[in-house]
Amino acid sequence: MSPRPREHAVPRLLGAPLSGRGRHVAKQIRGGRARPPSQRRLRAGRTPGEARTPPDERMLCVALGVVALLGLAGGCAAPHNAVSRMLHLLEGSAGTTEPPNPSVLLALNLAGAGANSHCKLLLQQLQKTAVERAPKDMTSGELALYTLALLSSCQSPRRVRALGHTVDVLRRLQERTDEEVAYLVLEGAPRTTFYQLSLDVLALCLEGTGSYEVAAVMLAKEVLSPGSGLSVDTRAVAALALTCAHGRLAAEGLGELRELLHDAVARVANAFLDQQEQGDGIIGNIYSTGLALQALTATAAFYAPREWDCAQAFSAVLRHHLQQPMAVAQALPALLGRTYLDAAGLDCGASRHPAHGGTAGAHQGRPSATAPLAPRITVYYSVVNHLRGAHFSYSTRVRVPAGSVLLAVLRAAQEQDPAHFSFQTEATSWGAMVVSIHGLAASTADKTYWRLLSGGDALEQGVDTYKPRDGEHIQAVFSTY
Repeated sequence: MSPRPREHAVPRLLGAPLSGRGRHVAKQIRGGRARPPSQRRLRAGRTPGEARTPPDERMLCVALGVVALLGLAGGCAAPHNAVSRMLHLLEGSAGTTEPPNPSVLLALNLAGAGANSHCKLLLQQLQKTAVERAPKDMTSGELALYTLALLSSCQSPRRVRALGHTVDVLRRLQERTDEEVAYLVLEGAPRTTFYQLSLDVLALCLEGTGSYEVAAVMLAKEVLSPGSGLSVDTRAVAALALTCAHGRLAAEGLGELRELLHDAVARVANAFLDQQEQGDGIIGNIYSTGLALQALTATAAFYAPREWDCAQAFSAVLRHHLQQPMAVAQALPALLGRTYLDAAGLDCGASRHPAHGGTAGAHQGRPSATAPLAPRITVYYSVVNHLRGAHFSYSTRVRVPAGSVLLAVLRAAQEQDPAHFSFQTEATSWGAMVVSIHGLAASTADKTYWRLLSGGDALEQGVDTYKPRDGEHIQAVFSTY
C-alpha cells in the first residue's frame, strides 16, 4: 500500500490566530523548511506534565507505591498471585534474551522491582547495546524505548557509559525523530512507522528536552484523519505521547495547539472504551490490550464523564495467562495503576517494594528422559510472493510433534525442501521474526514483510510462540505495510 498524501497544515483552533511559538510550530509543519529541531538549542530538562513535580509530591508517590503494587488502579485490583506470576516471568526473561529488551526493564521498574539483580544485569546489557548500536543502526523507536528504560532506572540517556565509551542516546533519538518528521512531510508517512514516531514523542516529552511539538501535532492529525487505519498498539502509544505533550504545551504557552491534541486523545480513549465493551474486555486482541489499558489508565480526564470498566478489562487480560515477556511487560504496568508516563518520575533511591515476596530463580526442571513421546500432527505450509520480483507460490506438508511452535514447522519444511522453503529469522523484543523466505528479504525501505496467516487471518502470535493445530494451513505471504 503506497503512502496516502495528506495536508499537513495546522488548522486555526477555535478561529483564533496562532501566536508566538505556535506560529513557529505551524510554520515547520506547513513548509517543512524550518531549521531542524536537532539544530536548535535543547531546553533544560523538566519532568512530564504541566509543571515539575515538587519534592514532597514525589515522596508521596513513593509512599503510595505500596498501594499501587497491591494492584489498585482506578478502583480495580489485580490479584496478588497473578501479579507475582507476571513479575517472575519478566525477571526470568531479564538478561536471557538477545537482544536485551528495554520494555522488560521499564515494566519491572514501574512495578517497583528495579532493585533486584535481574534488573541490574538487564540495565548493564542495555547500556552495552546502546553504546554499540545507538551511533549506528538503532531505529527511532528503539532509541525511544531505551530512553524510557534508562529514565525509569534513574539513568541519564545523555551519558550512557559502557565498554569504556559514552553515547548520547537522547541526541541520537532527536536526530532520528527529525528524520521521521522530514520523511513524513515529504512522503506522507514516517520513515519507519507511526508506532515508532509515537514512542519518539513520548520519550522526548518525558525527558523534557529537545523538540517534539511538530511530531506531536502531525501525530495528532494522523489520529484524527478519517480512515488512517492506525493499529490499537499505535493509537495507544500515541495517546500516551499526546497526553504528555498536552500537559507540556500548557506550561509553555501553546494553548492553541492543546485543543488538537485533546481531540486526538479523546478520540482514541473513547474508541477504546467502545472496543472493550464490544470485545468483552479485549481491545483489538490480547497482545494489543496491554498498551490500550495503559492509555485508558492515563486518559481518564479525556473521556470523562464516561467511566472505564477496568474490572472487565483486567479480568480479560488475566484470563489469558500471558506468557510472552513483551506482552506481559506492556500489560503489567496498567494492572498496577501505572503507565509509561510514570517512567521519568520514579524515585530510585527509595526502597523498592516488589509485588511478590521473592525473585525469580526457581529452577525449571528438564523433561524426564522417560517421558512418552508427543503424538505428531500434520501442518500444511505455503509461501507466496505476488508482490516483488519473480512471483512464486510453493506448498508442502510436514509432520511435527503436537504442541510444537510454528518455528518448528518452518524448520521441518526447510529440511525436506531447502530449495523452496529456506528462511531466516531475526531476534526482536517480541521474539523471533521471519525476515526472509526463499531468498526474498523483508525491507523497511520498501515497507515489506512476511505476513503469517491461518485461514486467511493474520496470526496474533510470533513463530516462536504460535502452536499450529493438526491439519491447519499456514501461509507466509510477502506483503506491504
